[in-house]
Amino acid sequence: MKINIKNPLVFMDLETTGIDVSKDRIVEIGIVKVYPDGREEVKTRRVNPTIPIPAEATAIHHITDEDVKNEPTFKDIAKSLGVMIEGCDFAGFNSNKFDFPLLAEEFLRAGVDVDFKNRKFIDVQNIFHKLEQRTLVAAYKFYCQKDLEGAHGAEADTIATYEVLKSQLDRYPELKNDVDFLAEFSSRSNNADFAGRIIFDENGVELFNFGKHKGRAVVEVLKEEPGYYAWMMNGDFPLYTKKVLTGIRLRSMNTKA
Repeated sequence: MKINIKNPLVFMDLETTGIDVSKDRIVEIGIVKVYPDGREEVKTRRVNPTIPIPAEATAIHHITDEDVKNEPTFKDIAKSLGVMIEGCDFAGFNSNKFDFPLLAEEFLRAGVDVDFKNRKFIDVQNIFHKLEQRTLVAAYKFYCQKDLEGAHGAEADTIATYEVLKSQLDRYPELKNDVDFLAEFSSRSNNADFAGRIIFDENGVELFNFGKHKGRAVVEVLKEEPGYYAWMMNGDFPLYTKKVLTGIRLRSMNTKA
């Protein structure tokens, strides 16, 4: 089934140095950009992460330090990548929890401002887990009746994810062929930041989702304990979380003024 979209839909998969969103780096990006008229654009780019690739990461994606030593850094490609995904919605496999939070961190480290706020994010893994409970390799076999060649390569995984979503739309009549619906269906939480440290309640109020202030309004905490902002800004939190926190703080200060 052709996916019904209004904006270009970017399927993305990242191969990285590890799974820590705050510290790890991208070594390969796979993109399938699907346009509303049905055109598809496939791009794959290896990236020099500027830090060593651990052996355990190489064992999964088979990319070594030698493979990427002459490749551009993310900072080198950030502006052009930002232009490519501007105005797009996004989809991936386990992407809401990992790929897009890490991508947002890389853009912030590169000093390139990309607005993700009004974009839709479809996580094909969440749809799969809600309906079938499997992995990408099994999902590809189950939905597409094909073995996934080149698993854990960014391009192969990205193309497989795109094919799986189309097959999911064919298989499940309860899935609306609509990006807004799919993004909401595949979301597991209403995060204000990608890492889920700050979430929205049913009224759209930002709440802390961790630590001693879990469940409390961010604005309320910052008012009562101003030092909490500095603690988070100096702590080991993702840059995007800090950006969201700063936005809430500035908005609160402007409201008071």
